[in-house]
Amino acid sequence: MVPGGKKFNAQLKWGARRPRRGIFDHQDSNGGGGTITNGDTQWMTAGSGLLHIEAPPEQLVMSGGLFHGLQLWVNLPAKDKMMAPRYQDIRSGSVQLLTSPDGGALLRVIAGELDGHDGPGITHTPITMVHATLAPGAEVTLPWREDFNGLAYVMAGRGSVGAERRPVHLGQTAVFGAGGSLTVRADEKQDSHTPDLEVVLLGGRPIREPMAHYGPFVMNTKDELMQAFEDFQKGRLGTVPAVHGMSGEGPGA
Repeated sequence: MVPGGKKFNAQLKWGARRPRRGIFDHQDSNGGGGTITNGDTQWMTAGSGLLHIEAPPEQLVMSGGLFHGLQLWVNLPAKDKMMAPRYQDIRSGSVQLLTSPDGGALLRVIAGELDGHDGPGITHTPITMVHATLAPGAEVTLPWREDFNGLAYVMAGRGSVGAERRPVHLGQTAVFGAGGSLTVRADEKQDSHTPDLEVVLLGGRPIREPMAHYGPFVMNTKDELMQAFEDFQKGRLGTVPAVHGMSGEGPGA
């Protein structure tokens, strides 16, 4: 149940000593859904509201395994809150691939624009999302819109950010200050199980609107929030078809 917002799941792949193939199923009440695997992205715009379920497929639950995934919720501006829901299935082969001049960094532009190169993800406010892989010792400085905020989330490895080379490592988020570029550098020595620095770079133009939220509901006012909750309780958000081994009660139910 996700009225009034936008959400995506990204199945992001990087090298490891024992890589295992990750799989994730999604289905929603608007007919969107599918299965994502390494490098894929599911981008769901909830708009006026829908129900959705997501889980690893039954065979992966039974066999076990390890995969890395990243889930991010992005608020919609008030004028778009009640738009029709939409689902985007972004496969790894459709993202824009870029490299640094020395080849030390691989950049995957998932959404938005980076230095004139557009990613496939369609957004309702200007957003840039990049998955970057930096080899040990590599450094990259990327042009960044000055009206955007900017952050870096470290999925694997260790390195530093900014001209001051502030240290960052697995699970940490760095928030950049004002400026027209972002700088990320990978440490010369990485952990034994992580050969490279893996980081998600994300930014966008701030909406700067009031926000009211409760659980998965994100609206602009308390009255809108109460209406969204009522719509959910009265079944106005639809039902989720039972596919991919899942039902409205959850995976494998």
